[in-house]
Amino acid sequence: MATKTKSKLNLRPLGDRVLLQRAEAEEMTAGGILLPESAKDKPKEGKIVATGKGRILEDGTVQPMNVKTGDRVLFSSYAGTEVKVSGDEYLIMNESDILAIVD
Repeated sequence: MATKTKSKLNLRPLGDRVLLQRAEAEEMTAGGILLPESAKDKPKEGKIVATGKGRILEDGTVQPMNVKTGDRVLFSSYAGTEVKVSGDEYLIMNESDILAIVD
């Protein structure tokens, strides 16, 4: 799957939101059983494609994002809003829904 840059997407998250592409679901179990599409769990891991500028604090300053474009992250199960752009599926979510950066 080709990774698109945010300039090709023409989609830029606002504030403390991120745009990410979910990792591919596992095709086979550890025991070697091939899973049909309906049995696959949606992965809770993805790659950040674009970020907003950060959270605006009460005094008007901007708190920079803790994540950056290209980071692989783990996120909450029901986090984000699914969007489809040019046939590709993405998630837009708040930075606070991200649980960890995968090194």
